[in-house]
Amino acid sequence: MKLQILGAFFVTLLMVNCGKKKSEVAVEASFDVDAQLAYCVEQTSKALKLVPAEGNIPRNIAPDSKEWRYVDYKDWTSGFWPGELWYLYEFNNEKEWEVSADKFTEYLRPLSVTPALDHDLGFQVYNSFGNGYRLTKNPDYKDVILKTADTLATLFNPNVGTILSWPRDVPNMEWPQHNTIMDNMINLELLFWASKNGDNKALYDVAVSHADVTMENHFRPDYTSYHVVIYDKDTGEKIKGVTHQGYSDSSMWARGQSWAIYGYTMVYRETKDPKYLDFAQKVTQVYLDRLPEDLIPYWDFDAPDIPNTTRDASAAAVVASALLELSTLTKDENLAKEYRNKGEGMLVELSKNYQSKDINTACLLHSTGHAPAGSEIDYSIVYADYYYVEALLRLKKLNEGIPVLAALHKI
Repeated sequence: MKLQILGAFFVTLLMVNCGKKKSEVAVEASFDVDAQLAYCVEQTSKALKLVPAEGNIPRNIAPDSKEWRYVDYKDWTSGFWPGELWYLYEFNNEKEWEVSADKFTEYLRPLSVTPALDHDLGFQVYNSFGNGYRLTKNPDYKDVILKTADTLATLFNPNVGTILSWPRDVPNMEWPQHNTIMDNMINLELLFWASKNGDNKALYDVAVSHADVTMENHFRPDYTSYHVVIYDKDTGEKIKGVTHQGYSDSSMWARGQSWAIYGYTMVYRETKDPKYLDFAQKVTQVYLDRLPEDLIPYWDFDAPDIPNTTRDASAAAVVASALLELSTLTKDENLAKEYRNKGEGMLVELSKNYQSKDINTACLLHSTGHAPAGSEIDYSIVYADYYYVEALLRLKKLNEGIPVLAALHKI
């Protein structure tokens, strides 16, 4: 009798577990990427109607507000809004979205003919004019991209081997010594593109040098990254690694690590050098290993008040997009599955619990900009929306069997 009862228990347990797995599969299978992109179209359409006057570009919405804060073309975030509009045009192919994307893209044109204010020209111009050129092949857009790449390269210091991030006095940066921040890795894509599509092949060498020196100096033995490294501007010697927007000099700031994951994935795509693939996988693994169960990071992995602190949806969106690309690049089948599943899981969670819906006209809530400065804490921020839409488009292409890299990198 005891054996019969015990047997019945295991059969019941097996049935429960099987039922749970089927339920989890059903949840994943029910994730409608087109529906999430349509939601972004609806939200962004509402936001477009609120932009007050020429030259204003949406940046953020405070948690207790429905009003966007606007910036001009000089702000480091200025390229994300037109970039998001181009992505939504790519999704729905409606002329009105091309017109809106072009309008906001044109605001950024002065960046191609003025001295570099900082390293963010990739965020600004490649996201706007770059996506515009990819989708329209407007030769005028191409000219702006190439000029801007040459401008960005003027910040390269050959003594150090990296691009100067902030050519001005910033606290704790020991100006006029040479500072380089992890965010700069994303701006290398502008240089890689220009080296392939213009006459300045030296831009490729600048991008590779920056990636190599950053790989050598910006990471701890466990592959977590410093936000900033300060170098002697004349000798290139590393002075120190510090944070600017993270909790501490030794902590893993979530968005900083996301820039590393996205950046080295992109560098491998552009160079095909296996050392960058290996490194991308290492900086990815430490991030994935330390994530909370719902896959959305706290603003800093070492914040002392976890779990009673803010999340960073923007970091999750950046990593989700990077993981979907990395899943197509890795040579390890198990890692490919993990990256694809985790990337999609992040999008499912963002779509389920982080969408702005009727709270405001952004796509996502709960991003963290600069916590130590008390800035943009638990805000809706435009770059979270940009990478969220980008990741959704990448997932859509993967689901449809379209080569993500070819689709995203047409020339």
